[in-house]
Amino acid sequence: MSVQNPTVDISMTPDKPKHFVFVLMDNFTLLCFSAALESLRIANRMSGQDLFSWSLASEGGSPVSCSAGTEFNVTDDLGEVSRDDTVLLCGGIDVQAATTKRILNWLRREARRGATIGGLCTATYALAKAGLLDGKKATIHWENQDSFTEEFDEVELTKSVFVVDGNRYTTAGGTSSIDLMLKLIADTYGEELANAVADQLIYSSIRTDQDTQRLSVPTRIGVRHPKLSQVIQMMENNIEEPISPSVLAKDVGMSTRQLERLFRRYLNRSPKRYYMELRLQKARNLLMQTDMSVINVALACGFASPSHFSKCYRSHYSTTPYRERGAQAARLSI
Repeated sequence: MSVQNPTVDISMTPDKPKHFVFVLMDNFTLLCFSAALESLRIANRMSGQDLFSWSLASEGGSPVSCSAGTEFNVTDDLGEVSRDDTVLLCGGIDVQAATTKRILNWLRREARRGATIGGLCTATYALAKAGLLDGKKATIHWENQDSFTEEFDEVELTKSVFVVDGNRYTTAGGTSSIDLMLKLIADTYGEELANAVADQLIYSSIRTDQDTQRLSVPTRIGVRHPKLSQVIQMMENNIEEPISPSVLAKDVGMSTRQLERLFRRYLNRSPKRYYMELRLQKARNLLMQTDMSVINVALACGFASPSHFSKCYRSHYSTTPYRERGAQAARLSI
């Protein structure tokens, strides 16, 4: 026996479905795309109406592989879209390589025609590269935030799970596509339908644009110690100009020795070592995701000289910054 889900009554019936054009970039993240698409499908099912429709497009109309390796067929090339349509660009890994001149020119053209355009996951980069986010708020996956900030200082980058600024939408990746779509559904057809969609997705905590994308420091490090969390947050906020352990300790009301014991007990490393690993992690992100010179990467991560930076980098990653940059370039050219 099949069980039918009750439909949700909505106050208005559209003359035609609201259409979404999903543009799949090379190596797009499957979760971001599928989460957005499934939200629309379930909204249709729960309302008993065709509230939304969608189509898939790509550069050249060619099949596109997601980052998991699965290939998707699309129905359209990058053509003109209706002013009533919403374009959602789906990004993933190596978004810089996937952001081609043709995609940029197409985005600019459709933006001039008044299209509503969004970027899922790292596709925020493509929107910013096209100049569509100048003077606007936006978000991008936390792993790409350092490189994005270095390249696009005219964009007001936030740590939110998603951002709606006028007719520009951006998401942080992962399940944040669901949060964006639930907001769009609620804005058009009401909270009841959005909540019904969330229930079908087993999505018990709907986030807003005020929610941040990363876990709290205590959750991330698996330790709930307020002073330790406070020090780590200070470290993360001061990468370019590192703060000495003595100052960090003083700011949380501890001695340097007490801070040292705290880090050894919970993280099995010294504060100085932990701080160095944070700086090197940011440096690696910048090397992999931007074309910043090694010298500028070193300065952005608090190293006074390239030689000291190279020595520390090699000690931690068993390769030099220059070789890391070269290896990344070789991967992108394949």
